[in-house]
Amino acid sequence: MEVLFNCKLSRLMGSGGALRSLPCKCVCLLAAVLILRALLLLPYPGFGGLEWSNLVCIMNHSPSFGAFGIRQDKFLEVPQIVWGLNNQKIAFARACLTARMLNRTLLMPSLSASLFYKEIDLLQPISFDKVFQFDKFNALCSGFVQLGRYSHLLNQTQVLEIQKGSGRKWTVERDLDQLRQHSKDPFDDHEVIRITGKNPFLWHDHWPVKDYAKVFECLVLVDEISQEADRVVSRIRESVELENDGSSFQPLPYVAVHMRVEIDWMIHCKKLEQRLNTNQICSSKKEIMERVGNIMDLKSPVVLYLAVADKLLQNSSILEGWREGFLPLEKKKLGVDGIYSKYPYLIQSAIDYEVCLRADIFVGNSFSTFSSLIVLERTQKIIRMGVKSMCGMDVRWPSYAYNIPGESNGPMRWVTNMSDSTLQAISYGTNHISC
Repeated sequence: MEVLFNCKLSRLMGSGGALRSLPCKCVCLLAAVLILRALLLLPYPGFGGLEWSNLVCIMNHSPSFGAFGIRQDKFLEVPQIVWGLNNQKIAFARACLTARMLNRTLLMPSLSASLFYKEIDLLQPISFDKVFQFDKFNALCSGFVQLGRYSHLLNQTQVLEIQKGSGRKWTVERDLDQLRQHSKDPFDDHEVIRITGKNPFLWHDHWPVKDYAKVFECLVLVDEISQEADRVVSRIRESVELENDGSSFQPLPYVAVHMRVEIDWMIHCKKLEQRLNTNQICSSKKEIMERVGNIMDLKSPVVLYLAVADKLLQNSSILEGWREGFLPLEKKKLGVDGIYSKYPYLIQSAIDYEVCLRADIFVGNSFSTFSSLIVLERTQKIIRMGVKSMCGMDVRWPSYAYNIPGESNGPMRWVTNMSDSTLQAISYGTNHISC
C-alpha cells in the first residue's frame, strides 16, 4: 500500500489516461481487489454476512430457516385428510399454503386410502410419502412451501391448538384474521401449532389458483404407482397400434373420458342442478357418447379409455353404443383390472388420474374435481409450450367438458383460468370454462 501512495498521479497517467509503470499497474490492481474484498465482507442486515470461497458468493442463512426464509424449527400440524384423491390434493395444498402464511413447515399429513369420509373408523390412513415423493416435493417446492417429519420435532414447547371456525358466522375475513394473529407472538413462540376442526378441504380459501398450481406441480407419485400407470398407458398404446394396423403413418391418439355416471355422482349432481338452477352438470351415458363422438376433427378409428369407478356403476353397458370407428376400453377389457385390484381406492384413483393426464385428448365433467385438476395440469403444459391461443383447434393437449354443449353439439373446449383469485371454480365446479 505504501508503494501505491508513493506513485504520483503524473507518473501513473500519460496522454489518454493509460498507466505507464508496470509495477504500479500491478500494485493498483492488487489494492483494488483488497478493497473490494474488504467491502464485500461487511455484514448485511438480515443476511448474516457474506462469505467468499474461490470467488463464489455463499449466503449464510440462519440454521432455523430453510431456503428463502422458510422456518424449519416451527411447524403446522393438520388433521387427517379425507375424501377422494383430488379433494385430498386440494386439502393438502390448502394446508401447505396455510403453513406458508404462518411461516411454518407443514408436518407431513396422513391421507386416507379409502373413500369413506363419514365413518371415521373406516378411514384407512396412509402416509403422504406412500403416495407422493417426500424429498422430491421439498426439492421442487423449495422456497415456497416445506414438508417436515415428526422426527424433526424437539418438543421444546407445548402444542398450541387452533380451532377452525365453521358456519355462516365464520367468514373468510375472520378466518384470515385468525391466521394473521397466530403468525405473531405470543402464539408464534410455540414450536407446533395444531389445527383442529373440520377437514382442511372445507377451510376458507385465501390463495389464487397459481399458488395451488405451484403446490400441485411438486406432487410427484412414488415410483411404484407411476410405474403402474406406465403399464396401463402402454396397454392403451398397444391397443392403438393394433387398431391402426399399419394403415396410417400418423400415430392414432387415445382419448381419455372421465365418465361420471356412477350411482353416488348421479345423486349428487341432480341435487346440485336443483340448487344451482341449471341443467349443465349431470350427463347421461348417451349424452356423453354423443358429444365425444362430435369432437371436431377427431377422425376414426380412435381408442377411448373410459375412466370410471367400476364398483359404483349400476351396470356395465358403458362399452356399448359408441359411434362406429370408436374403440372403447375400460380396465377389464384392457386387461389391467388386476393392476388396480391390488390397491386401495386412493391409489387406483391416482393411477387413473395419471392415465387421463397423459392422454392425447381428455374429456371430463367441469363439476368434477378429478376432471378439473387434470385440466389445470394440462393447461399448465400448454402454457409452458408458449401457446398464446389455448383454445385453438390445433393446440396439443386439448381438453373438453362433455356436460357443456360446444360446437356441432360436441363437448365445450376447456382450459383453466390461471388468473382466478381463488380455487372456487376447481373445488366445486363451474360452467364458465374459459373457452
